[in-house]
Amino acid sequence: MQKIWGWKHRLYHRSSGRRTGKQSKWGKMRTRCYKCFGAAMDDCKDCERIYAMTVQEYQDKARRTQAQGLNQEERMLHAALGLTSEAGEVSGILQKKYQGHPVDRDHLIKELGDCLWMIAEACDAIDVPMEYVMAVNIKKLEERFPEGFSAEKSLHRKEGDI
Repeated sequence: MQKIWGWKHRLYHRSSGRRTGKQSKWGKMRTRCYKCFGAAMDDCKDCERIYAMTVQEYQDKARRTQAQGLNQEERMLHAALGLTSEAGEVSGILQKKYQGHPVDRDHLIKELGDCLWMIAEACDAIDVPMEYVMAVNIKKLEERFPEGFSAEKSLHRKEGDI
């Protein structure tokens, strides 16, 4: 596995989504569950090892589950409509808070993952890596807000700034 942000592996708790282990400077994995107050993950019934991956690894794995036989236009339309649908599901989870329901974090994580899957499909449809789209977006934001977000700069963008 490639290094991600300086760590070889990251472990996540299945229920909370919080990181549960990290690579120590001596190369041994510390695998304690923070939700279970320090129990070893192997002893915890709620834990499962979910390893982080690079953006390219995600896009490659997502590609394996895309519908086959669609042309570029059909793939892009499927991704755009699917992203709209999945974003609506994210909104629906959050909207229920105002009806007295708690926000279901596990459900929210799964729906955000579905949004990512649709973005991966859209990127594949135009034959561009997600990493490139991410870099273009950050460059645009850094140019727009060089000192960080500003409501003034948001309201008064330069001509042609999309």
